[in-house]
Amino acid sequence: MHVAGSLGLVVGCHRLGHGARRETPIRDIGRPVRGKHLLPGTQRRGQLTLHIGQDQPALRDLRAIEVTLRTPAAVEAIAAICRQVPDLLVGAGSLRNATQVNEVVDAGARFGVSPGHSDALLDAVAEARLPFIPGAVTPSESIGLLDRGYALQKFFPAGVAGGIPYLKAISGPLPEVRFMPTGGISAESAPDYLSLANVSCIGGSWVVPGDALHCRDFEAIAKLAKAAATL
Repeated sequence: MHVAGSLGLVVGCHRLGHGARRETPIRDIGRPVRGKHLLPGTQRRGQLTLHIGQDQPALRDLRAIEVTLRTPAAVEAIAAICRQVPDLLVGAGSLRNATQVNEVVDAGARFGVSPGHSDALLDAVAEARLPFIPGAVTPSESIGLLDRGYALQKFFPAGVAGGIPYLKAISGPLPEVRFMPTGGISAESAPDYLSLANVSCIGGSWVVPGDALHCRDFEAIAKLAKAAATL
């Protein structure tokens, strides 16, 4: 779910429990995110994210969400959701620099996600002890992340970067890597991605469609979330 900055959701990864920042291997969020399969997302502006946070029935079937840093309201949204839905595992997406890492940690984020990575970003999340899923698209990028200890990696934009055929092809030469593909994934294609041995979880935007969010149709969002939680 991406709201007011971007709200996302993780289903099919590994389970992040309370105190994950202390108990989780910082460079492999895989263990904490186990048990989820979907990281749904949608991007909107304003205060709509805060309304999602207050509408707990819309989130009742979700275990984790990702709020992506695509609008100025994202950090505020993370803090609000953490306060209003304390049992929900809230993460920060689209992390790009150390300043953002520090901001989302202060807001209460319990994990981070990025479409890519840099040495500076990896150093920042390590210093902050923030469980992190960095992005990789090429074998060289994936191997570089393995060298830094990251076995779970985001694959974005999956739909235009090779999708399922690419993930199947890369599983042989990189058996240690598990992926979280996002971008271009639909409710229809989700099961096919989740059937791959090297996919731990996926990301998608269909759980929080823009029209439902704009109209504050939280009942529709709740139904989509409930269906997504069964993946």
